[in-house]
Amino acid sequence: MDQARFRAGIELFNRAAFFDAHEVLEDVWRAAPQKERLFLQGLIQVAVAFHHHSTGNLAGAQSLLARGCRNLETYPGDFAGVSLRDFLQAMTAWRDCFAGNASAPALPQIKLKKE
Repeated sequence: MDQARFRAGIELFNRAAFFDAHEVLEDVWRAAPQKERLFLQGLIQVAVAFHHHSTGNLAGAQSLLARGCRNLETYPGDFAGVSLRDFLQAMTAWRDCFAGNASAPALPQIKLKKE
C-alpha cells in the first residue's frame, strides 16, 4: 500500500474533507494488494457516507456507512496502523444518528499508529 497517499487520505478524513479523502483513498485502493482492498473500500465507503451526510443525503449516508462498516469488520481490531476497534465503536453512534435515533456526535477521527 502507498503509505504516503494512505496517510494523506486519512489526514483529509480527519479534517472532515470527506470527498477529497475518498478520492485519495480510491487511488490507494486501485494499486493496493488484494488483502488490503476491502479494508480500503470500507474506509472509502465511510468517507462517502460522511460526505452524503454533509449534503443532507441521509439515505445514502446510512447505506454507505453500513456497507463500509461491514467491510471493515472483516479485519482485525488493528490493521494497517489503524485502530479499527476504536473507529468502528465510534461508527455505532453515527449509525444511530443517521437513522434519526440520536443527535450527531463529534466527527470521527481515524487514529493512526506512529511509525
